[in-house]
Formats: sequence, structure tokens, C-alpha cells
Amino acid sequence: MQKAFNDLRYSASTRVGLLAWALTMLALPVLGWVIGGDFLLRGISLAVLIQTTVVLVILVQGWGWRRAGFVFVTVVGLAYLAELLGVSFGIPFGKYHYTALLQPQIAGVPALIPLAWWMLLPPAWAVSGLITRRSGRSIPFLLVSALAFTAWDLFIDPQMVAWGFWRWEVPGQYFGVPWNNYLGWFLVSALITFIANPANLPSGALSLVYVLTWILQTTAQGVFWQQPGPALAGFMVTCVFISLAFWRGEKKDKSDN
Repeated sequence: MQKAFNDLRYSASTRVGLLAWALTMLALPVLGWVIGGDFLLRGISLAVLIQTTVVLVILVQGWGWRRAGFVFVTVVGLAYLAELLGVSFGIPFGKYHYTALLQPQIAGVPALIPLAWWMLLPPAWAVSGLITRRSGRSIPFLLVSALAFTAWDLFIDPQMVAWGFWRWEVPGQYFGVPWNNYLGWFLVSALITFIANPANLPSGALSLVYVLTWILQTTAQGVFWQQPGPALAGFMVTCVFISLAFWRGEKKDKSDN
């Protein structure tokens, strides 16, 4: 696994971005808990923008501007269309709508939401690549990427519902979230991955984003935001993919020596 993290050393901008993002994520629950809701909204927006930028910088360093820009536009554009279908017709996530809290919005979809898809989908690709040793449009890679990405939603959707950012027409069984929402996340993320066709990923830095998100989300949700159920569920399911990635990475490192 050590070899998979070597690309952390190739870019000072990657290291600075990761540090800024991690510090923001650490400060957000503490300051939001102390100061209150207005700061929390601004802090969430800042954290999303920083993580979006970090993931983009990592891919630019690994792929170059043209390819990274194309994949960025593909992911964000398709995620927006999926969300627009969701709020308009209830497909593929179920019937829900966003409240006015997250601004700005485009046709009822907050601009931050497609960026949230971007900020963790490439890290899920990296984890999937370590597990399957595949990339691009390989079926195992597509399936594991979609599952690793959907695991994050076990954290985020109950949190967003509890904060009043969106509402379901019929609340579901998983902390107010219907199970078909997760099927929608799985299908859409698999489709986006197929179209984006990612290969030759800078796995080390992107995997670190995935691991840090797992740690920070578990801590913030379980301790500061008083949602121990989603925190535990997200922790356990996401841990499966991280453990498999480390195990497969260690096996590959040993075979290469």
C-alpha cells in the first residue's frame, strides 16, 4: 500500500490543499456547534468548495488540465441532471425536494450538490482501483466504485435531512431516508463512472481523501451532530472498502518486491 501513496509527494499544491481541507473539516463541527446554524451553512459551502478543488487539483496533476476538466464537467453535469430528474419526477432516488437553505439553486437543485458528487466520486474510483486492480469501464471496477461511493451516502443523507436541506415526500426506513435512494445513487454513480471512463488514477492522494472523509465524517456525525446511528452505519460499511483497498494494496506491494 505504501507504493500507492507515493504520489502524495509529487505535488506541493496537493499537500497544501489536503491540509486546508482537513483543517476546515476539523473546524467545521466545532465552530458550528459553538456558533450555530448560520456559520454551519457557510462552513459547509466552504468545505465542499475546498474538497472539490482538492480533488480537481489531484486529477490535474495526474492527468493534465484537458482530461481532468472533461471528467469534471462530465461528473458535475450528469450529477446535476440526475438531481434535476429527482426533484422533478422522483427518478431515480424517490420523491424529494430541496428546501431554500442551500443557495444558490438552479431549477430547484442547489449548485453545491453536483459538486458534492464530484468531491467523493473520484476518491471512490481510486479505492475501487486498489480493490479490483481494474479501471475504466471494467464491470468489477464500475460496481465497486458505485458501492464505495454509495457507502458515503449512509453518512450524508440522514445528516442533510436532519439539517432540513431536503425533504422526502414519504420518509424512509433508514433514519428518514428511503432505501430506493441508495439504489439511485448506485445506478447513477455507476453510469457516470462508465461515461467518464477513468483510468491511470493518482490513487494515493485520492484514496487519502476517501479515508479522511471516513474518519472526519464519523467523528463529526457521531460526536458533534448527535447522529450516532448513521455515523456507525457509515463507518462500518465504508470501512469494508478501505480495509479491502489496504489488503489488496499490501498484497500488490509484496508481489512487486
